[in-house]
Amino acid sequence: MTTPTQAPMLEVKGLKKIYQRGFIKRQETFRLEADFTIDKPQVVGVMGPNGSGKTTMFELITGSNQPTAGEVLCAGQNIHNVKYRQRDRLAIHYHQSYQVRHFSKTKPSFLMENPVSDYPMIHLFDEPQFNTQDGYIGFMLEFFKKLRAEGRLVFLCVHPNEPFHTKIMREACDQYIFVQKGSVSRAGTYDELLEVDGVRDYLGALAAY
Repeated sequence: MTTPTQAPMLEVKGLKKIYQRGFIKRQETFRLEADFTIDKPQVVGVMGPNGSGKTTMFELITGSNQPTAGEVLCAGQNIHNVKYRQRDRLAIHYHQSYQVRHFSKTKPSFLMENPVSDYPMIHLFDEPQFNTQDGYIGFMLEFFKKLRAEGRLVFLCVHPNEPFHTKIMREACDQYIFVQKGSVSRAGTYDELLEVDGVRDYLGALAAY
């Protein structure tokens, strides 16, 4: 199994995604901007209001959405230059219920690169449906830890509406990302996350847990 280790796990460099509408007079409807680097395997918690750009960010990281500007380097390789069917060997996006997200093609695959890994380096869980029965949460937390121990980078996106959601984020994650209105902020601890502008308003009463 190929598992590159020299380059940072993930580099999001000057990344922008701009959506517009209108044919003659173009009007911007949404903009996501992100710029960060994650050097080593860990679990990164992601939160933010609906429509803030979390899923768009995940799609850009996995190469299923084409950026307006910037690039995403997974283990040092630009994922948007990798052959379509092999991009999930670098990064894979599980959208709710663990359904894998697909992507649209923009140029012939034979013009593109083979991935530097043969197993996903980055696993992005987009609002997984945590089941409170039969120890399922504990199983998933152990699974995230296992991926990290195997040298993988895990993103866990949760939209908290119950106290156990924030407790999961506190227990499982090594650092945090908050996305709001297309702006991406990072925090090294959960307490630091609570001090990011907009987080306490977003969590409401759940900020106390």
